Amino acid sequence: MGQPITINPRIVEGLYCEALVLSDEVRHMFALSSRIEDGRAGMEDLARVAMSSEGLRTTTRMMHAVAWLLNHRAYFMGELSEFQLRRHGRLSPDMRESEPEQFALLTTPVQDLVNATLRFYDRLLRLDRSWRQIDEPTPGAIVRLRERLERRLAG
Repeated sequence: MGQPITINPRIVEGLYCEALVLSDEVRHMFALSSRIEDGRAGMEDLARVAMSSEGLRTTTRMMHAVAWLLNHRAYFMGELSEFQLRRHGRLSPDMRESEPEQFALLTTPVQDLVNATLRFYDRLLRLDRSWRQIDEPTPGAIVRLRERLERRLAG
C-alpha cells in the first residue's frame, strides 16, 4: 500500500457530492418500502421489518457520513479549528451491516444500495484513520506550560 492520502478540500467536496447523491438514492429506495409485496405466505411481514430495520441503519450511516464531511468542509472554510474537528469530527466504526437473515429478505436493488453505502462509509473510515495518524496535533500552549511546570517541580 502506498503513502496515505491527506484530506484536502477537493477530496472532501467530491465525497460530499457523492454522499448527497447516495443519500438521495437511500431516501428514495426506503420511501418505497411500504410497497413490499412478497408472494410467499408469512414473508411479507418479515420483509417489511427487514426493510424498516435496514432503512434506519442505512439512513443513519449516511447521516454520519454527511455530518463528517460537513465538519471537514467547515474546517477547510475556517469555521472549525483543528482541535474541534479532531474532537467532534470522528466517525463511528460501528456502522456495520445487518443480520444476514434479514439482509437476505431484501430485494437485490436494496442489497446493492446498502452495500454501496457500506463501501462509501468504509472509504471515509480509511480517510479518517489516515488523517488522524498523519497529522498528529502539536501540543497546545496549556499542555506545553503544564509539562514545563511539571519538569520544574520534579527537578
